[in-house]
Amino acid sequence: MRIGFVFLSSTLSSSSVIGSSISGSIVRLTPSLLLHRPFHIIPNRTTTRSNNLQFSARTTLTTSASSMSSSFKPEQARVPPALQLPSPSITKFKIGLCQLAVTSDKERNIIHARTAIEEAAQKGAKLVVLPEIWNSPYSNDSFPIYAEDIDAGSDASPSTAMLSEVARLLKITIVGGSIPERSGDKLYNTCCVFDADGKLKAKHRKIHLFDIDIPGKITFKESKTLTAGETPTVVDTEVGRIGIGICYDIRFQELAMLYAARGAHLICYPGAFNMTTGPLHWELLQRARAVDNQLYVATCSPARDAGAGYVAWGHSTLVGPFGEVLATTEHDEAIIISEIDYSQIELRRTNLPLKKQRRGDLYQLVDVQRSSSQ
Repeated sequence: MRIGFVFLSSTLSSSSVIGSSISGSIVRLTPSLLLHRPFHIIPNRTTTRSNNLQFSARTTLTTSASSMSSSFKPEQARVPPALQLPSPSITKFKIGLCQLAVTSDKERNIIHARTAIEEAAQKGAKLVVLPEIWNSPYSNDSFPIYAEDIDAGSDASPSTAMLSEVARLLKITIVGGSIPERSGDKLYNTCCVFDADGKLKAKHRKIHLFDIDIPGKITFKESKTLTAGETPTVVDTEVGRIGIGICYDIRFQELAMLYAARGAHLICYPGAFNMTTGPLHWELLQRARAVDNQLYVATCSPARDAGAGYVAWGHSTLVGPFGEVLATTEHDEAIIISEIDYSQIELRRTNLPLKKQRRGDLYQLVDVQRSSSQ
């Protein structure tokens, strides 16, 4: 089965152009009917004729709006059609973003992450998010050494075993950042999501690998050691429907659009932007993904270590569905606690009804995975 997504742009046919011209004509005529005729034919008198004209004007306006909506075909801008937002058991809760210092001592990193999760839960967090590659230095040399076989169980994956246990004990949902995963002869950059019972709800393998070359600034190629994931990840939890991306995934708006079309309330991006792209793009991309899709976006970065081979930008952040930064931090270790209120999603989607205004006659987001399964 093919898995993925495609963003298509359609070309207007001659019939589409004609249809647009007709709709435009109706819209242009309507103001003249509404503004001039009712006031100039028989002022200050109610007659059968004036009532008929006013009724005709209202009918023309309604027909015009209906014709415009029909020609736009907003329901066809998402293929299959976008899903409605589900109703989670909790719609208002605290989220904790744990920006952690990462060392070369794996055991220390695991203990340190557990302590941070416990602190976030003590402060009321029902959802806790960890950084990208929190149990290992971020380097191609380290990935094979620190990689764990998540599917093999606790002995083969002490990092995820800890996440499962602490989620169960604290009765919280954990988006477990990411760790290097070994599966057969392949390595992945993988995020695990655990529910309040400690069960593994989802496993997201980074889809877009971080291969960049900015001369004199930074060169890094994850593809030297890592394999790209093949599956977008949306998971239903006690704190809502969550889409998962890892760092470089945030640059690809199609993935976020796909998550929104699948009914996600929140997208979590564990990430480790660097000192070159971080100042320019980190907050910009988070706010863009949130405001374009009218949902929450949460990111969590490692703390900055100026002596490391790869220096992270930090600045873990929560962004609301109107593109507003609700909480953030600098580059040092920090635990950010902020509130998510899903009623704000409906409010913003009412304020800006993008769902009804998309031009399905001109473009489509095709969810290949959903299309293939139907």
